[in-house]
Amino acid sequence: MNDELLVDKRLVRRSFEHAAATYDTAAVLQNEVCRRVLGRLDYIKHRPATILDAGSGTGNALDELARRYPQARLIALDIALAMLQRGRGRTPWWKNLLTRRPQPAAVCADIERLPVADASIGMVWSNLALQWVNDLQRTFAEMRRVLVPGGLLMFSTFGPDTLKELRRAYQGADHHTHVNRFTDMHDIGDMLVHSGFADPVMDMEVFTLTYADVRELMRDLKAIGAHNVTHGRPVGLSGKARLQAMARNYEAFRREGRLPATFEVVYGHAWKPQPRISPTGRPVIEIKGAQV
Repeated sequence: MNDELLVDKRLVRRSFEHAAATYDTAAVLQNEVCRRVLGRLDYIKHRPATILDAGSGTGNALDELARRYPQARLIALDIALAMLQRGRGRTPWWKNLLTRRPQPAAVCADIERLPVADASIGMVWSNLALQWVNDLQRTFAEMRRVLVPGGLLMFSTFGPDTLKELRRAYQGADHHTHVNRFTDMHDIGDMLVHSGFADPVMDMEVFTLTYADVRELMRDLKAIGAHNVTHGRPVGLSGKARLQAMARNYEAFRREGRLPATFEVVYGHAWKPQPRISPTGRPVIEIKGAQV
């Protein structure tokens, strides 16, 4: 991968720390995608004892996950401590008291390096967080590691057409990277298989949000912490001339008085396979000989 497209995790953490207070108000698309991924659980028969929300943000999925799986232990994990703190204040203490539901555990960590024991999680849930990792296949391997045999990975992320208008508008303004890179749905499916998952199911849909002007779009992105955190970003503040050039280029996309912003959302789920058992009841271990 081009080093310029790698994300700086320190900046990712800082960006979401600053956005914690404004995230819930601005995250209209993120909340809608969350609802749609939750709806997909209606068609999956699975009763996890422990659920890891990997990249939980302010915890917009936790209440519904707790309602669907009342016996499950919930763990919220996010790289930004302020987002976790915001999530802990989402559900009033008295509501948990009435439902006798324990508060989800909160862990501040990077989803590429999960501080979670092997084979301890029944379902890994991740809504629009995987686009912030640098090594997606390694991240899938980590998620497989922590899942119990028969455990479920359920996720959404952004595909390569996301913010395509903004990317093209900046291409005419300078040669820096201004939009994070996103992975194609088919490549994600291949990574799941190579990471040892079974029966991956992938699909996608496109959302188009519209704005009066570029400043309104940039305010929305800032409010949800979606800054440019790539190593190839411009150093220092973006120059006025660069921003003006980008805004002029973006005008080419205006339709019916509004500027579109495309978001390609990729959905997927896959299973950690059960170990193969021989007729004698012993696990089958596949041994591959060296190629001559």
